[in-house]
Amino acid sequence: MHETGVIPVKSERQAMDWSLVLVSQGIESTIERVPESENWQLSVPSNDYARAVQALRQYHAENKRGTWVRELPAGLLLDWRALAWAAAMLLIYFANATSGDMWESAGLMSSQLVRAGQWWRLFTATSLHGDVAHLAFNVTTGILLVGLAMGAYGPGFGLLTCYLAGVGGNLVGLLLYPSTHQSLGASGIVMGALGAITVQSAGTTSMVVRNVILRAFCGGFLLLVLLGLSPDPRTDIVAHIGGFATGALLGFCLALGRARLSRAADYVALALCVVLFIVPWVLALR
Repeated sequence: MHETGVIPVKSERQAMDWSLVLVSQGIESTIERVPESENWQLSVPSNDYARAVQALRQYHAENKRGTWVRELPAGLLLDWRALAWAAAMLLIYFANATSGDMWESAGLMSSQLVRAGQWWRLFTATSLHGDVAHLAFNVTTGILLVGLAMGAYGPGFGLLTCYLAGVGGNLVGLLLYPSTHQSLGASGIVMGALGAITVQSAGTTSMVVRNVILRAFCGGFLLLVLLGLSPDPRTDIVAHIGGFATGALLGFCLALGRARLSRAADYVALALCVVLFIVPWVLALR
């Protein structure tokens, strides 16, 4: 029987994250629940214990939580910097309202115009809203879901994933809808955040985590049906499903490589997200 070393953890979510870190370093670990307790722990081979502790210390140093990140029940992390995204949605809405819908005309998703070369509309349409109710729903829901995605993957990677998911939803609509199709709204971003959150525990072979992933997928799918498949004829169901699928795909890739995502790389992802937000609007309004 092989001797093992025990590493205590604060929650099941932390145990899953740390297990992924160790797997990336070639260290096998087992997630265990402490008998007669609500606590969790990781068991690693005793000859790998020192290396495992060092790897986790380095991971903790590189991924230290800031004052904006708060832990919610079930080990979820909410990054309140999602409020900056919400503020951008509000600013663009009021800029459009005070300009006689100039921003909407320049930036809404039009399949015909995108196919004519105005590719930036795939991006700009994700920050436009038709009315206050549309804006309020996406912003309030988005603060939570985008914040959870940023908490799961880092503010840069999380926000970039959500934004690209919204673009992906518009791209799916471009491919499936006729050339007369037009749409706008951040629903693809919100659904993309939901998709990314759904797969955040991917990347481990632990049976405990497999069960968590299955429950998360089922919960995410049910939320997609509830939030994204409205019978309202104005609802862009294709963009919602496309956004969810894109977010899930990007989130899955990030979850597999989470242990290798440094803070510096997260800053680069955040800068890229800002560039991809500003440049399309500059092109649209020129």
